[in-house]
Amino acid sequence: MYPVSDRFLDRIVESHSPLISVELFLTDGRVIDLEITGGSVSVDRSQAIRRTCTVTVADPTLIPRSPVDQLATYGARLRISRGVDYGDGSFELVPLGLFRLDSVDGDINDGPVTLQGKDLSACIADDKFTAPYSATGTVTNAVTALIQRSLPDASVISSIGTVTIGRRTYDVEADPWAACQEIAATAGAEVYATPDGEFIIATLPDIAVAAPVWEIAAGEGGAYIQASRGMSSDAVYNGVLARGENTSDNIAPVSALVVDDDPSSPTYWSGPYGRRPFFYTSATLTTTAACQNAATLKLAELRAPNATGDLSSLPNPALEAGDILRVVHPDGTPELHQAASFTVPLDVGGDFPISTISAKEGA
Repeated sequence: MYPVSDRFLDRIVESHSPLISVELFLTDGRVIDLEITGGSVSVDRSQAIRRTCTVTVADPTLIPRSPVDQLATYGARLRISRGVDYGDGSFELVPLGLFRLDSVDGDINDGPVTLQGKDLSACIADDKFTAPYSATGTVTNAVTALIQRSLPDASVISSIGTVTIGRRTYDVEADPWAACQEIAATAGAEVYATPDGEFIIATLPDIAVAAPVWEIAAGEGGAYIQASRGMSSDAVYNGVLARGENTSDNIAPVSALVVDDDPSSPTYWSGPYGRRPFFYTSATLTTTAACQNAATLKLAELRAPNATGDLSSLPNPALEAGDILRVVHPDGTPELHQAASFTVPLDVGGDFPISTISAKEGA
């Protein structure tokens, strides 16, 4: 979760008017503070581009009509924030994302105008390789090189240790952002664009040990509105065999099998669920430890959907996909949930749906 004050967390569950800031940065240097009439920011960990936005404004002059306008729009960015005004002259804003503006459309005479954007990882994904590209060295250095290949000034923050990858050559037309994810998996990590426009390499929090970052409780002073639970075995695996073979570096094949070894888990490898392995292969994996890292990451993703939840709460713009949430239902039953996706409204009274994975009772 983005760092916020206790005062902020107290205020968002009280009656208040949200403070919304939307800035449009044009390529000619102009910065326009937009007066919006609505919109939202969607965050979805399962998507390659984690954050997307839609903003509605009344002013039709934002629609580009001339070639000069189009040049200023292509490459423009939106910076969106949401927060609270404390009413004493102070306020607190939380960034929701720095977005590449992808489309502007609307009625040229009367409006409204809709602006849509994607987080900066889209810049890496769209910059496909036009020649074979070889990645080598450490996970952090290789991912940083790929990101800064498209965005030279990008800030890349790594919270993982030093992990070496095997040489991996990507073909012409390959997706560099997918390459970043493959390389990060060697360390059991993922890569994503942060709300303030940086990039981070980090592991997914483990619901079994990570502390909850926010409580969604029913009753007075709580953020809880409603919730549902579900279970499904569709596309759920309880073991991952990760394999690596790198002929370029003359490294012998390596592998590691990671399974759900918790006897209390509904997807226990040796339980009634049965054995349902998933197979993952990458030339970046050159050690058994790297295979185990990748298999552990993939297992967390592939096992988690068996227990899902859909929550509706008062909006908290500071959340990040992967955050651990403590949910207290009206009957007092506590659960831990891991946020998978949610949508932050940019207007007063907007709904705040949260889809979760890895729901766990008895939190």
